[in-house]
Amino acid sequence: MGNAFVEADNLEVLAALDAASVDLIYIDPPYNTGNDFVYADDVRGTETGIAGRHGAWVAMMRPRLAAAREVLAPSGAIFVSIDDHEVAHLRLLLDEVFGEAQFLAQVIVNLNPKGRQLGPGFATSHEYLLVYARDARSCGLEPSTTDTVDPGDFPETTPDGRRFRHLPLRNTNKKFNPRTSPTLHFAIWGSPESGDVRTHPFDGAVEVLPVFGDGAPAVWRWSRPRIEERPDDLVCRRVRGRRGDRVDVFQRDWWHAGRRKKLRTIWMAEEIGSTDTAVAELKDLIGPLFESPKPTGLIRRVLATMPDNARVLDFFAGSGTTGHAVALANAADGGTRRCLSVNSAEPTRPGSNAHEAGYATVAAITRERLAAVERRQGGELVQLAPTTAAAWLAGR
Repeated sequence: MGNAFVEADNLEVLAALDAASVDLIYIDPPYNTGNDFVYADDVRGTETGIAGRHGAWVAMMRPRLAAAREVLAPSGAIFVSIDDHEVAHLRLLLDEVFGEAQFLAQVIVNLNPKGRQLGPGFATSHEYLLVYARDARSCGLEPSTTDTVDPGDFPETTPDGRRFRHLPLRNTNKKFNPRTSPTLHFAIWGSPESGDVRTHPFDGAVEVLPVFGDGAPAVWRWSRPRIEERPDDLVCRRVRGRRGDRVDVFQRDWWHAGRRKKLRTIWMAEEIGSTDTAVAELKDLIGPLFESPKPTGLIRRVLATMPDNARVLDFFAGSGTTGHAVALANAADGGTRRCLSVNSAEPTRPGSNAHEAGYATVAAITRERLAAVERRQGGELVQLAPTTAAAWLAGR
């Protein structure tokens, strides 16, 4: 487990990996903001019908995404960071390579809460994260997190101290009604005095049918067998509605350590970190060598959507955030994730902090950061050739 690094063209490394050998891919490719990018393959964008720089960028990305799809396991997923310059073309390209049916989410990531104040126009405060499955029917991604679960949202307590909240047992979405879900429209019985709920009449009980607030027929969220299996998780209560008092049935929704909450498609900086916190993380390890690295909190949220033994690949490794996040996640939860980071010998920009500090290539920064992470967390960074990366990733 742990981190390995390959300095090579990522297309060469992808071609050397075994098919279906990776569970999770995260990449932060060049954003095509006007500076030349180093991955200048012998291809032209005009054949795609996309002119100019957009076409060159798409032509560079297409074979790499196609190769990435081949190395993803059927249960795997890919996350791609991007900004407004290429998000439209990237979405179409991912639809082409992975298939529109494999689209999982387009997440807005609030990496700059203050907004970029330089330049004309709006103060941009976000980027995007496009998420696609290798095969949505068998994808192992769990789009939820423990980070945003607030115990304060569970105000009720049992005598033994367990926290819970009441949720309506009826489905509040009007798309689900007796016409669309006829098997979930049935009568149950409950006692507002004792709180007991059953699927059959009993002493002191009244018949309860699911209805919307306006009195229109609704359906339950639980089937009859599930209600019979979990009667202690239900309670009958008298409530005040639009048409006066009525009797309704509620689910006791329990809070517990490790409880997960479905991820929203907007990720705020206070949850996952910002560009400023990412710069501080990198500075703490090896110095302020990158202008806009990604925060480890962003990648750790991505990692948390997959099992803790995931094989992770980042073939645009940049400053090495993905490997850093994998080391932190393994240390936090005892996971056995292994991460293969790939970067080419892209030269650093003359006059940049990295260049002035003696780092001739971005790959040198990646290597130095991952080595520093391993020293701090314990362990040793494995440096590989493209031909040996597949065996390491597979644990051979």
